[in-house]
Amino acid sequence: MNLTARRTLLMLGAVIVVVGGLAAYEIQSIRALKKRMEAMRPAPPTVSTTIARATPWGSEIRTVGSLAAVQGVTVSSELAGTVARIAFESGARVEKGDLLVQLDISTDEAQLRGAEAQARLAAITLQRARQLRKSDSNSQADLDTAQAQADQAAAAADNLRAVIAKKTLRAPFAGIAGIRIVNLGQFIAPGGPVVSVQALDPIYADFAVPQQRAGDLAAGQPVRVATDAYPDVVFAGRVNALDPRVDNDTRNIQAQATVPNPDGRLRPGMFARVDVVLPGLRQAITLPQTAVVYNPYGSAVYVIETTPGPSGASVRVARQHFVTLGETRGDEVAVLKGVEPGDEVVTSGQIKLHNGSTVLIDNSVQPTADASPNIPLDR
Repeated sequence: MNLTARRTLLMLGAVIVVVGGLAAYEIQSIRALKKRMEAMRPAPPTVSTTIARATPWGSEIRTVGSLAAVQGVTVSSELAGTVARIAFESGARVEKGDLLVQLDISTDEAQLRGAEAQARLAAITLQRARQLRKSDSNSQADLDTAQAQADQAAAAADNLRAVIAKKTLRAPFAGIAGIRIVNLGQFIAPGGPVVSVQALDPIYADFAVPQQRAGDLAAGQPVRVATDAYPDVVFAGRVNALDPRVDNDTRNIQAQATVPNPDGRLRPGMFARVDVVLPGLRQAITLPQTAVVYNPYGSAVYVIETTPGPSGASVRVARQHFVTLGETRGDEVAVLKGVEPGDEVVTSGQIKLHNGSTVLIDNSVQPTADASPNIPLDR
């Protein structure tokens, strides 16, 4: 081998060594970059889950209504007069027959004394006419005239007593007096309002249901009443009356429930949500309401599945299932379609998920799932 060939081989070997070194360096760099990228990859989102189970579920009719007093009236004056006395405090409890407002009756009392005197004189005259008639000392016409005069005098006195009674305004029943709307010395025209009196225990809940549910309603059924004034309290009652006719405009049936109200927290005129509890129980799959993702195109939940991962180890994957929902009750909702008993369903952390997301499960903290039907109906 000549010198030129030897030099060529040496140069070729040197080039091969340099290229191999560069290739090895690039391979090492790529492996290191891949490791760094794998280290920077975010960890799978953490979610909490629950197991879907079939539980006894009672049916109910959900509607809205308003509260009304069992007895409520605005006391008003039948006759004109000036307020001489106010005998109640605004917001105080009054008993049946308690004096509320006394109008000025000084003139009426004076006239009554005169009428009573006339009535006594007429009664004495009648007695004398009867004695004379027994001895045939007067005519029957004289006796009839005396009788008529005595009756007229008694009627005149009774009329004045009635006037005085009408100017003495009393509570028609036991209840709570409202805010008075009259003052001492104020002149009240006939029909002028004085104060509202409301009986608050018990209280009525008036509501309406569609005619399609008419067959499900009956007197005596338990109801649950809730109002925004006490968001954490459910008041129990029972249906006491159903209207015999259906409203021509709304095709609804008016119903009324009686609700005990011993502490007076419920007030007439309040808006209320009314649930009529229907008899019988059925099995339903229930989930916490937090498990449901509400979308414009339908409601869905994420169900956890176990699948093989890239390295061969099993991973937990969230699959989106569209569901058909039924009634809600407290923190729970009934699922009619889309979930089977035993499915593991995501209850929190769905905002980080998409269909097929790998997840980590941490059930150390669970959302509440308290159903309001556990509140006793008879309190």
